[in-house]
Amino acid sequence: MITTVMLNETPITVSEYKEEEVSDKKTGNLLHQISFVFQVKSEDYHKITTLLYKNAFEVKVPERNLEFQATIGNYSTSFTNLYKENQVGEFTLELVESVQ
Repeated sequence: MITTVMLNETPITVSEYKEEEVSDKKTGNLLHQISFVFQVKSEDYHKITTLLYKNAFEVKVPERNLEFQATIGNYSTSFTNLYKENQVGEFTLELVESVQ
């Protein structure tokens, strides 16, 4: 079971990890795509959202020996504002390999 995904050297503890290959709509080439769920505490909210706003990631999945550049394919969260103390939100993130 995959437990950690690294995004730009930031470790993310994940659940519900899914990995697949998808076809690039322009070239037909196969690209890596991963999706996962992770919890964000209010004290980490700013750090995580700032990371996600970059939308350019060096992705590493150590347990799968997988590395690739990616952008966000899909993203959702159970909260839009975790600035309130002692809150936890659930984030769902889908990353698709970037064509270099």
